[in-house]
Amino acid sequence: MKNHKKMFVLTETVLAFAIILLVFTMFWEKNGKSPYRISVVIQDSDDNQWSALKYGLKMAAEDQEMELFIVNTGGPLTPEEEKKLLEYEIENGADGVIVQPAPGNDTEKVLEDIKKKVPVMLVESAASQDKESSIFPVTEPDNYGMGAALAEELLKDYSGNVDGKTFGILTEYADVEALSSRKKGFLDVVEQQGAEICWSVSEPLSDNRKDFLETLAKVDFVIALDDNSLQTAGKYTAANDLHGALVYGIGNSTEAVYYLDTDRVRCLVAPDEFQMGYQSFTEMAESLGHLFCSVQGQVVSHTVLRKETLFLEENQEILFTMSQ
Repeated sequence: MKNHKKMFVLTETVLAFAIILLVFTMFWEKNGKSPYRISVVIQDSDDNQWSALKYGLKMAAEDQEMELFIVNTGGPLTPEEEKKLLEYEIENGADGVIVQPAPGNDTEKVLEDIKKKVPVMLVESAASQDKESSIFPVTEPDNYGMGAALAEELLKDYSGNVDGKTFGILTEYADVEALSSRKKGFLDVVEQQGAEICWSVSEPLSDNRKDFLETLAKVDFVIALDDNSLQTAGKYTAANDLHGALVYGIGNSTEAVYYLDTDRVRCLVAPDEFQMGYQSFTEMAESLGHLFCSVQGQVVSHTVLRKETLFLEENQEILFTMSQ
């Protein structure tokens, strides 16, 4: 009886080791034959605002010795369009995907289907407005913190007194978690100081409405909470079409820096897009390269830029990555 029990335990042990050996063999065969491939889908991928992000992705791919493919997207995507692109990438060999979630209420559900096939890392924003309940890891800046930092910089310019000053808030999308967090961070600071919010609009540039800002009520400040909105406000200011409003905003492109340098924007808060690209790819690569390692979200830093300090040595790295 004892011998039978010993033989049973031995057999089970041998089988367990055989399974582990098989798994590791499959892993090393994958590692030895070809590098893992990671595909990236971002909105309007050729837009200059993604220069630093793409540079970070490319540097990480070189360091990890893995294949990177950035999907060419000609403009904004719907959740269903994004899903089709991701499925195509998986069918063509993508081992993991990095995704900027498309605006929309169905995005989280769509990405759940993708997650059943390959690991998913989000960048820029959570897919759901309820970030805490989201099942997806996100590599992003502290969006609430960026909104609050922008408000604090504005208050510095007016010695903390904006009582009675009027504000307009501009975002490209209303249903993107990152932009909602930035807006909340900004409002939580300025509304305590008596600021009056006259309007808050979301206006995708793809709508081609070149005159929409002119139709809004005159305000003292226009607050642009994403790069496209900041560029729009900067163009209006350059054409003297903002009725004297001062622009403060969040952006990550060379165009945004240009408007800051030419006094069209008073203060720019810039997320570290290079680190967003580098960290998201590195995290995905390490997950694919280790059997028991899951993808983890990351938080990247942001920098406050002013015209008078724009070209200080401490800001050269972020300016360099934007121009790549």
